Amino acid sequence: MSHRNARLTVFGRRLLVERVVSGCPVARVAAAMGISRATAHTWMRRWRTEGETGLDDRSSRPRTTPHRTPPDVEAKVCDLRRARKLGPARLGPIMNLPASTVHRILTRHNLHRLARLDRPTGTPIRSYERERPGELIHVDVKKLGRIPDGGGHRFLGRDVGRPVRGMGFDYVHSAVDDHSRLAYSEIHPDEKAATCAGFLTRAAGFFHSHGIPRIERVLTDNTWAYRKNLAWKAVLADLGATGKLTRAYRPQTNGKAERFNHTLPDEWAYPKPYTSNDERTATLTGFLHTYNHHRSHTALSGHPPISGVNNAAGQCT
Repeated sequence: MSHRNARLTVFGRRLLVERVVSGCPVARVAAAMGISRATAHTWMRRWRTEGETGLDDRSSRPRTTPHRTPPDVEAKVCDLRRARKLGPARLGPIMNLPASTVHRILTRHNLHRLARLDRPTGTPIRSYERERPGELIHVDVKKLGRIPDGGGHRFLGRDVGRPVRGMGFDYVHSAVDDHSRLAYSEIHPDEKAATCAGFLTRAAGFFHSHGIPRIERVLTDNTWAYRKNLAWKAVLADLGATGKLTRAYRPQTNGKAERFNHTLPDEWAYPKPYTSNDERTATLTGFLHTYNHHRSHTALSGHPPISGVNNAAGQCT
């Protein structure tokens, strides 16, 4: 994946090549795109020697790691972890290693979280995940209070920014792919039948444009708009998808969407004060791009959701 602060993505590099090939000087193109001439020449050199594949992202991992812990020592650390369920601070003195080194070893072997180990046997428990993108889409709605013009209590303080009667709520409709965690959201004034059906249609178009051509199943809670909505069922039929409802009083069944609903307030709706509801609404598109293309995801080994889609497409080809 691209570095989160990288000036150029794969598409930006292609644009760089197109501009240079069309006759623009490399220095002028580099200045227009906010990169150094050396960087521009690097990508042009890779394109000339390797073609389109030379513009793809490359791993920054070094070819050799001479100071890496020997494999037999790593194996002993992993065996102790499984047998005694000890953390890095206690495994370090036993193995005569720094706790930070032990933690890196456990992370490398996916043993750094005890919650992912079966306690009696020490066997890693794989987190639940569908095998391919589009096999299951989680859909849910997050309800957020609207922000009055001039800012609410998060901007003005609780003594001044008191709640304004009649402001109402925003309903953030979200769809999350189970395999890749690729997410799509829209803000609406309600969660009525027609709104939910229209959202699903546009969500399917979003997933299709990002490499998920077909949605097989859609998981939702048991609200009327999903359970009895004829428009919703018509959209499912048009997509060739099957609707699935969560178990009653078991929101964790729709866990991918529920977790994304926690991410929305933490990283988009409330991380900074907004002076109006329109200002917050305008930032949703940028947040979704960052979430899908740049933000590291712990469930994906630190990669963004789009990498899950691209990796699955590579395996299929």
